[in-house]
Amino acid sequence: MTLWVRFREREQERFGVLDGGQISVHCGDMFGEHTPDGTTRDLADVELLCPVRPRTFIGLWNNYRALAAKTGQPEPDVPLYFIKAPGSVLDPGKIIRRPRSYDGRILFEGELGVVIGALCRDVDEVAAERAIFGYTCVNDATAVQWIGEPANFAQWTRAKSCDTFGPIGPAIATGLDWSTLHVRSVLNGRERQNYPASDMILSPPRIISLLSREMTLAPGDVIACGTSVGALPMRPGDRIEIRIDSIGVLANQFEEGAAT
Repeated sequence: MTLWVRFREREQERFGVLDGGQISVHCGDMFGEHTPDGTTRDLADVELLCPVRPRTFIGLWNNYRALAAKTGQPEPDVPLYFIKAPGSVLDPGKIIRRPRSYDGRILFEGELGVVIGALCRDVDEVAAERAIFGYTCVNDATAVQWIGEPANFAQWTRAKSCDTFGPIGPAIATGLDWSTLHVRSVLNGRERQNYPASDMILSPPRIISLLSREMTLAPGDVIACGTSVGALPMRPGDRIEIRIDSIGVLANQFEEGAAT
């Protein structure tokens, strides 16, 4: 397994492989040709960034059996998805902020994120699995009341796409089996979500294959595979951590006040 990270150094964005507390710096393209440049950086000495900046950022709804059973929703045969704006992407450690135009509840949703590593257009599941670069943590923050306002037009994109509503990170893990993973959400030190990725209704290769019939997925695109039971509102000052063993801890704080 390999952990890929991005970081900022003297106003320049760089990437490399994280091993323990050290980053082996690489040059080139994370999703293409790259080589180590022979230098290392201490993780404690750099500003960690989200490991990828997706061109397309997709989230799934109702993709876990436990949540579908709890809410009485039928299990879908195709991905039920929405788009999160690229501008919603947030680095690890940065602040999730409430938009000034919204005064309702904002939920955290801990999710497994799939990072695309190769162009996908109308691919089967075998090719889709080969196109997966790796996996990361996602917090799919949601202005939940906007989804039902107005009643005649469900505003999924608006509810999911606010600035800072898409934390990703802290790393992309390659070479692991997604079905062995557990997603945990810890709010102010208290575990609120803990569910197995194997409870997914549609697997990552199946999701990619079906989506690729409708849209082209490119290297660096991210698919958040949906959440399970336990998502809750955040309050100002709350610290929310999305933890997936083998990937790491995506930690952010929630505060009032629009992003600057």
